[in-house]
Amino acid sequence: MTSGQKRWIGIDIGGTKVAAAVVTSDGDVIDTVRAATPTAGREAVLGTATALIDRLRANHTVAGIGVGAPGIIDRVRGRVVFASDILSGWSGAEVRGELEAHSGLPVTVDNDVRAMAHGENMIGAGRGRTSALFVSIGTGIGGALTVGGQLYHGAHGTAGELAHLLVPVSGAIGCGCGRTDHLEAVASGPAMAAEYAARAGVPTQPLQAVVALMHSGDPIARAVVSDAGTLLGRVLAGVATAFDPEVIVIGGGAAQIGADLLSPLTSAFRVEAMGPIAETAILPARLGTDAPLVGAALLAAATRIEVTP
Repeated sequence: MTSGQKRWIGIDIGGTKVAAAVVTSDGDVIDTVRAATPTAGREAVLGTATALIDRLRANHTVAGIGVGAPGIIDRVRGRVVFASDILSGWSGAEVRGELEAHSGLPVTVDNDVRAMAHGENMIGAGRGRTSALFVSIGTGIGGALTVGGQLYHGAHGTAGELAHLLVPVSGAIGCGCGRTDHLEAVASGPAMAAEYAARAGVPTQPLQAVVALMHSGDPIARAVVSDAGTLLGRVLAGVATAFDPEVIVIGGGAAQIGADLLSPLTSAFRVEAMGPIAETAILPARLGTDAPLVGAALLAAATRIEVTP
C-alpha cells in the first residue's frame, strides 16, 4: 500500500463552518481547510464540501472520504434522515451520493458527534474504555455512546442523542426542532450568547465575545456560562444513571471555554448522580476541535459498505 492510500479526507459539517482535513491511518492531521457554512440550503453546503475536497486533492492523494454531518443519518445510504434547522433544508440531504458523484471516491457518512466519538475512542480520551458517553457542546449539543470499543447507534441511529432532552427551566425557550425547553436551546453556544444578551440588555453577539467578557470580569457573562454548565451537569447525571458509562468525554467548540464551563458541569453532575455513578470520570476531549475530522477520516478508513440502489 502506498503512502497515498494511507490517507483519507475527514469532513466536519457544522452550523457555522465546514472543515476538511487530510488524515493518516494513525490519526495525524496533514492538512486542513475551512469555509463558512452557507445559509442557502443543503446544495450550497454540499457545494462547499466538494470545493474543500477539491482543494485538498490538489495536493494530496487519498483513498476515501469520511463525513460527520448533523442530524440522524442513514449510514448505509449516507443520507440525512432528520435534522433540526441548524442547517436550512438539511433533512433529506444525499451526502454520500453527492460527494461520491463529484469525487469518484468511496464516502462514509455518520452523525458529526459520532465521528468525534470515533476519533476519541480510537486515539483520544476514550481509548481503552469499555464504555463511554461523548458530549459535544457547540452550535448544537450532541452525544454518542461507545460500548465494547464500538460506536453504539441504537435501533434508529439516535443512541446517545442529547440535544432534545427536556430540561427544567422557567419559561418556554424555543428549540430549532420547533419544540421548547430542550437542552440545545438552553446550553449550546448560541443559547449562551442569547441568554447573555437577554440578561445584559444588549444585542446578541458571538459566544467568543461573551467568553472574552467573562475573562475580563463581567459577572453576567460568568453567571451565564456557569448556569449552562450546571444544566449540562444535571442532564448528564440522568443520562449516566441510565447508561452507566465508564467515562464521559466533553468536546466541541464551546467546550473550549474550559474550567469556567466544565467545573460547574462536573459539580452539578456529582450532586445529582446517584451512588457510584457520581464518581464517573469526566474528561475533556483529547483531540480538541480536530476530533470530528479525525474521527470521520478514521471511519472512512474502517468502513466498507456495499449498497444496492
